[in-house]
Amino acid sequence: MTNAKAVAEKLLQAQAVKLNPQNPYTWASGWKSPIYCDNRRVLSFPFIRDFIKSELCNVAFEKFPDADLLAGVATAGIAWGAMTADQLKLPYIYVRPKPKDHGLGNQIEGYYESGQKVVVIEDLVSTGKSSLQVVDVLKEAGMEVIGMISIFTYDFAQASTAFNTAGVTLHSLTNYPSLIDLAVEKGLVDQASQQVLLNWRDDPAGWKGVS
Repeated sequence: MTNAKAVAEKLLQAQAVKLNPQNPYTWASGWKSPIYCDNRRVLSFPFIRDFIKSELCNVAFEKFPDADLLAGVATAGIAWGAMTADQLKLPYIYVRPKPKDHGLGNQIEGYYESGQKVVVIEDLVSTGKSSLQVVDVLKEAGMEVIGMISIFTYDFAQASTAFNTAGVTLHSLTNYPSLIDLAVEKGLVDQASQQVLLNWRDDPAGWKGVS
């Protein structure tokens, strides 16, 4: 079993991913989706959590050996980033969606220095917009973002374009195609549902559900 499939299986075991083509979910963006991914749920399963943490550490160690620190994305990426940084004994910071409206008004929490090489830890990448906003915040603070690691990506074409345009390398532990392939292998979805799921990924903004 490939690592991508192994991670996908862990997400399914924790029921962090739900597939329901007949009764799609509504995302915050308003998009209709036959899949919902909630990696926060994995935190409640110690052995699965440890497996995901180890995979994040492996990728960080192998792909970004010169990282000076890690940065988690609030809120879902905070725990994963902290665990990964602790295992690798690297400094750690996290980035808020916007500066606090009280106290010091920080958007970046933790100690960092200009010029440091940072790797962003994210739980989920969809369009890439919110993830790359974090990259912009870190760059504006003087850090060099050398890459991003996520647990899961939907593998949208627009996300690939956005990351390429931003010059940011994304490594994801698993992805939508691997997850769907595994779901079919396990009999969790039939062939008709598989096609619906694949059609959605091709045009998520325009997808209206099963006709």
